[in-house]
Amino acid sequence: MAAIGNSQRTSSVSKKLSILSSRLRDPEWRRYGYLLLTGKALGIAVLFMAINVISGIFFSKVLAADAPVQAADIVNPINTIWVLIAAFLVFGMQVGFTMLEAGFCRAKETVNVLMECVVDTCFCGILFYAFGFAFMFAHGNGFIGYHWFFLQNIPATYEGTGVSFLAFWLFQFAFADTCSTITSGSMIGRTRFIGDLLYSIVVSGFIYPIIGHWAWGPDGFLATMGTDGHFLASLGVGFHDFAGSTVVHTIGGAVALAGAIVLGPRLGRRFKRDGGGPTVPHDLTIAASGGLLLWFGWYGFNPGSTLSAMDFEGVGRVATNTTLAACAAGITAMSYAYMLAKKWDMVSTLNGFLAGLVAITCPCYWVSPFGSLVLGAVAGVIVVAGVELLEYLRIDDPIGAVPVHGICGIWGTLSLGLFACGKYGASGPISPDNSVALKGLFYGGGTSLLVAQSMGSFIVTSATFVVAMGVMYALHQASLLRVSPEAEIAGLDLSEHGAAAYPEYLTAPQTVPLTLVPHGGSNERMPVTVVKPGTGAFAPAMGEGVR
Repeated sequence: MAAIGNSQRTSSVSKKLSILSSRLRDPEWRRYGYLLLTGKALGIAVLFMAINVISGIFFSKVLAADAPVQAADIVNPINTIWVLIAAFLVFGMQVGFTMLEAGFCRAKETVNVLMECVVDTCFCGILFYAFGFAFMFAHGNGFIGYHWFFLQNIPATYEGTGVSFLAFWLFQFAFADTCSTITSGSMIGRTRFIGDLLYSIVVSGFIYPIIGHWAWGPDGFLATMGTDGHFLASLGVGFHDFAGSTVVHTIGGAVALAGAIVLGPRLGRRFKRDGGGPTVPHDLTIAASGGLLLWFGWYGFNPGSTLSAMDFEGVGRVATNTTLAACAAGITAMSYAYMLAKKWDMVSTLNGFLAGLVAITCPCYWVSPFGSLVLGAVAGVIVVAGVELLEYLRIDDPIGAVPVHGICGIWGTLSLGLFACGKYGASGPISPDNSVALKGLFYGGGTSLLVAQSMGSFIVTSATFVVAMGVMYALHQASLLRVSPEAEIAGLDLSEHGAAAYPEYLTAPQTVPLTLVPHGGSNERMPVTVVKPGTGAFAPAMGEGVR
């Protein structure tokens, strides 16, 4: 039987070969065969190309066979994309800051605000590339980093995050840009543009990155505080600032306070104790839109600081806490302002939800949603009280940068020591590490964390304020900080930039009667009243026929 089977298989193979031979003699069959073979070859080639392309995208480098694979050589594509998206959102906050400040200022200094925000961003990028990032995030000592200048000799990823190094750089650049922009808000309306540029260079290139290294650097003395062999080892817990209530907002607010003090108030600014009050914003529509854009960008600011899309629960918790704190602060600020003035004040409400966002920025990873509501509600009251305090002290802060970012940044930092719920530890590139959870005073954790937060906040705030006062005073003494009285009265848009933000609008309460000669040959003149430049009303363009 086996012999018969082998014979049949041999016969079948011979028959197939015979059929193939006869078909190959047919031109049509030969063309079909060539086409079939070509298609298969192309398909295999495309498959190998796809494998190479995918490998190039999802794996950062190919190592020699004898080289050990290091964690820093492996880029996590999901986390890198997540950090890039967050960086884009944080950078978008510059639009919000620009609109908020432009809306809160007077019409005659709008172009100055726009220029300052745009040029400050450009300077910040160059400085952070050259040495700012190195000072802040490179290894060095407890006070300053000193590697990776001009982004040279950088690894594939930053530390153990798995995030592409340059994606991390972009994310942190957006943070640095935010800090410097905060400063300008309290100095609107009387600062020379050259002064703006000079203090922005100092803030972006030196103050923010060097002091920020203390809390966020890999070996900063506040970051390592409470551990063996480091600052305050006996405390047993370190300083924590998840997304920047201290590092970004308190630093920016402290510099803003120094600038406002050294500059003094704007000409004609009368405070409440002198029978006056805050200057009315010239465009609340722009200001409110800018505030909401900032809120939107904060979803990159806080959730993006996990540096990990794999920490699914942590990202969702941070985003929710950010939302609830802002909502609570907006409501309490509005309500407290109504108690003081019997008016539903838009400015207080805007600053209220911004204060809640600033306050939750530090503790957002470690608190519960209920804790976020409570600390946000407190921030709404604090920001209104802070505005009243500056008014009493005769400190002119046109947009409330000091109460929103400085005072509420301090409150947010301290609130971690009160509201950390004891469930969460740290985010991670693959999953969170909750083995050492932070627990605040209100959750039975004692005062150790509150003490650590107080120490860190005091050190950063006082050091920033002292250095900023020195910088601002030096610029003021060199006549580089404040414009002349004539330039301030005319408005910075014209005196510093030679352009008006609203050339069609006029700003003096006067009108002049003109006459219009109609077309068609009639000599009859029709009286027309046209508003003179400077009145705040719309002036129609004057064309042919106007006399």
